[in-house]
Amino acid sequence: MLEIIHAAGWPIWLLIATSVLGLALIIERFLSLRSKLVFPRRLPGQVLELLRQKNDSPEALLRLAGTSPLGRILAEVIVNRNESATFRLAAIEDVGKDVAHRLNRYLPALATIAVVAPLMGLFGTVVGMIEIFASYTPAGGDPSQLARGISIALYNTGFGIIIAIPALIFHRYFRSRVDHFLHQMEREANVLNHLLNRGAAQ
Repeated sequence: MLEIIHAAGWPIWLLIATSVLGLALIIERFLSLRSKLVFPRRLPGQVLELLRQKNDSPEALLRLAGTSPLGRILAEVIVNRNESATFRLAAIEDVGKDVAHRLNRYLPALATIAVVAPLMGLFGTVVGMIEIFASYTPAGGDPSQLARGISIALYNTGFGIIIAIPALIFHRYFRSRVDHFLHQMEREANVLNHLLNRGAAQ
């Protein structure tokens, strides 16, 4: 591995730093976007039980909001249940936007890595081409310098593509996962809102 890094020249260090950052972002998003942390399956039932027992004190709602993003949205529905429909929907949408922002955290950085990595590989290719042209002199070419220029160009191009492909795949995967969570949370919020409206009408 060290031989490959040496053959790829100094531009490879930029790609190595980018790959480490990309891997860290992927691991962080995998840990943060787990279903049990974002959308606990039993939470809607627990919220209904909380309402049946009339245990919706400010302290209980604060604990509910701190359990998960879903809990935060459901707590907002309960807090604003006595407000007008327009105000309640606006409050829920505001919280939903903040939750969506938090769930999408670091995804733009991952998308940037997917775009920048091939460009950094292309930069390494340009450096390699400069090495190749520098190997030619009026007296003839230097084979060792020519070979080094070719290795710099090829290694950096390859590393750039290798970094970009997984970054793009995981970015798309996490985006679809976040969209799924947001759809599920919107549905649960609507269900709870309708139940509270029905209870208020009775």
